[in-house]
Amino acid sequence: MADHTWIAQNDHGDGIVELVLNHAPVNALEPERLMGFHNLMNGLSTDGNVHAVILSSGCKVFSAGLNLKQAQHFDLDGQRAIVDALNLGFMALFECPKPVICAINGPAIAGGLFFVLASDHRISVPHAQFGLAEVRVGVDFPAGPLGIAQEMLDANMTRRLMMRGQPIDSKSALAAGVVDEIVEPDRLAQAALDAAQEFAQIPPAAYAAVKSQLRADAIARTKAAIAAETAADLPWFTDETAAAMARMIG
Repeated sequence: MADHTWIAQNDHGDGIVELVLNHAPVNALEPERLMGFHNLMNGLSTDGNVHAVILSSGCKVFSAGLNLKQAQHFDLDGQRAIVDALNLGFMALFECPKPVICAINGPAIAGGLFFVLASDHRISVPHAQFGLAEVRVGVDFPAGPLGIAQEMLDANMTRRLMMRGQPIDSKSALAAGVVDEIVEPDRLAQAALDAAQEFAQIPPAAYAAVKSQLRADAIARTKAAIAAETAADLPWFTDETAAAMARMIG
């Protein structure tokens, strides 16, 4: 089952489409919502009238990642469903042949950070934070998000974010290449639109070809890892997970 009703679509003209994540209060990730995102991204990827995509948030938080209140009660089928949705949703974004501009208006944490890492140009407000808290909630990384992180982050930033589980601020994210620009909140929407208009002027076949050159090897490796993960059919959670999630919820 897929649910895309939490994502608003705005047409800015000139082939620029904005997807606004709007699952209040924190754009928490759930299997059906991620599958809805997957379907929308695949549709935009094959639409010849779309020349650039903007990702933004209608909530104060860009995305806080997995819905822990829901996830702590997942049985094996629920665990498989969320792992599949994380893999498919973020790989659809990572593989999109169109330019994707991410307008980050607040924290992008855990699964929420993969909207950022899988995008092509990332614009942040000063108060945003960026983190991968999975280790603190008692889970490892599904193959899809892991492959994206390994491709988009250097080894020391991967170590810092993944093994400690603590967020970094926007200045540290800019220095590490996690984001490309920092603008004030009242400038974010226009900055994202300006960037999308610039990217939309690039010949689309050339852009898709260069993006494929840069990412094809990582995509192939990650898809092979996803296939192996799916075939193994192991639980995602351990004996530690439910208690760790409950502690994070507080």
